[in-house]
Amino acid sequence: MKRQLRLLAFGLAVAIVAAAQDKVDLETIYRIKQEATQNSKVMDHLFWLTDAYGPRLAGAPNYKKAADWAVKTLQEWGLTNVHLESWKFGRSWENKKFSASLVEPSFAPIYGFALAWSKSTDGVVSDEPVYAPIRAEEDMAKWKGKLKGKIVFTEPVRGQELIEKAFSNRYTAEELAQMEMAPEPGGGGMMVGPVRPGDSTDPAARRAAMMAARALRQKASTFFREEEAAVLVSFGSRNDGGTITADRGGPYDPKQPLPPAMIAITPEHYNRIVRLLEHKVPVKMEVEVKNDTSDDEAECYNVVGDIAGTGPHKDEVVMIGGHLDSWQGSTGATDNGAGSAVMLEVVRVLKTLKLPLDRTVRIGLWGAEEEGLLGSREYVKKNLADPTKMETTPEWDKLAAYYNVDNGAGKIRGVYLQGNEMVRPFFQAMLAPFKDMGVSAISIRNTGGTDHQSFDAVGLPGFQFIQDPLEYMTRTHHSNMDNYDRVPRADMIQMSTVVSSIVFHTANREEKLPRKPKPAARTAGPGMF
Repeated sequence: MKRQLRLLAFGLAVAIVAAAQDKVDLETIYRIKQEATQNSKVMDHLFWLTDAYGPRLAGAPNYKKAADWAVKTLQEWGLTNVHLESWKFGRSWENKKFSASLVEPSFAPIYGFALAWSKSTDGVVSDEPVYAPIRAEEDMAKWKGKLKGKIVFTEPVRGQELIEKAFSNRYTAEELAQMEMAPEPGGGGMMVGPVRPGDSTDPAARRAAMMAARALRQKASTFFREEEAAVLVSFGSRNDGGTITADRGGPYDPKQPLPPAMIAITPEHYNRIVRLLEHKVPVKMEVEVKNDTSDDEAECYNVVGDIAGTGPHKDEVVMIGGHLDSWQGSTGATDNGAGSAVMLEVVRVLKTLKLPLDRTVRIGLWGAEEEGLLGSREYVKKNLADPTKMETTPEWDKLAAYYNVDNGAGKIRGVYLQGNEMVRPFFQAMLAPFKDMGVSAISIRNTGGTDHQSFDAVGLPGFQFIQDPLEYMTRTHHSNMDNYDRVPRADMIQMSTVVSSIVFHTANREEKLPRKPKPAARTAGPGMF
């Protein structure tokens, strides 16, 4: 009984201390809401990142142009220590021309785009396509010696169903309540995140299926390259209704050979051509792809800048970020121009209002997130801690928190605690003033697939927000539809407002946010984060 009383007393003491630290400044929240809602520039930032500079493939010239614009903009706003941090990335690749059309039995344009890190065609390729889908390793034998110089359709036809469900949706109260529930003990399920329609919800099954599919793709890619096919045609990984979801074709590692020219076209166009071939109707296609590719190891960049703190904890840092890079099929608006634009707007709001900040607020816009969180991992390893050694720097001790936005363009509905129960009182206090904006959910679960994991992996409090899914996993993610017009202005303003308030209060909190225990060193590898 005495032990229980002591534990109860300790818990009450912790709650009292947390409550004392986590009072909200309602006057400042009012000012933030006014600036962020009445004078918002968030869609202006998005315009420059997407319409003007996107797509922003890692290592490509467009990415560097967008990064330079961000540096110039942050400097104009008066941030300090604004700079690019670079590291060696891999191949530079940029598509300069794509053209595909059906010539026979009658002319029709074919909608699609080139896949990253694949070769150009040798001028215009004009020929009858070959339908040579690779469903298993044994399929390669029957096409050996028959594909040189050919336009090859590489995937089995996928049936198209009527679109009966809406592309876009918002979380219901019931769904948010379910996300707040802890997983069943011993049942796994701590990791959550966007799941594509049709995917298994079992993490082990998803991982096994992904690894098997990846192994077959790699063998098929080697086969087509050795057979000297001229063009490889696919329809992307999901979606229909004119949506093409695809990204890379070959490796960005300059030590590995490039595959032939690779293109993805709409499933509807893909299926029509295959049906013509199967019915022995004469078919002729014309395809031309021009890519600028360099096998010199290109650099990629992170954009970093500070609003200097002025209080007793000015050497401590509250960091915010999102990834700046995108894929080449569109202009990378929801993934992740939206998150980058929101974080730019957060620092604009804080600077415009000249809010007093005890701690320094630092923005990081990351490169090469799409290739495995490379930019944020480089930053963490260089400045904070190497997760393979867990030898921390003085800056590791001084990081108060990291906040990330990268789950599309939907409004913030809450936050994932990444298993850190100690920060719950803070977020309860911080989100309460935004309940009328739809923000309420606090989930103990982890979410993956984006840059907060680089910080969390070395024991730092890194967080990704719960966002309304909208069209993210049904239409825009890594697709030709990922453009400015798919981003709702109201949602962007809401995100900017919420994050600005949380960052302000974190910067002025009496203590840094509580941390989970420092992790042990981990084995390096692609699955580390």
